[in-house]
Amino acid sequence: MTGITLTENAARRINTVLASEPSGSMLRISVDGGGCSGFQYVFGVERTRHDDDVVVERDGARVVVDGLSMQYMDGAVIDFVDDLIGQSFKIENPQATASCGCGTSFSV
Repeated sequence: MTGITLTENAARRINTVLASEPSGSMLRISVDGGGCSGFQYVFGVERTRHDDDVVVERDGARVVVDGLSMQYMDGAVIDFVDDLIGQSFKIENPQATASCGCGTSFSV
């Protein structure tokens, strides 16, 4: 397992989002079936860490990914982009063989 990498921009945005949440909150990213390409990323704020969670930290920002989702995200880079289309987290996933235009769903 090579893990997941957070960019500096992603860590900064996660810290901004979590600043208004209760102490100990983390960003949870999971992979669910669905979306226009077969799988989709789901983002949420959570305070509970489960036994099979992988925790990724950078500059005080914490992201948790469950073990099942990790097998689809191993090696991914999580970034935060602000461009003409808008602001969003962008996941560059080396395991994805295709993704949709919105960037939130992919296939393997």
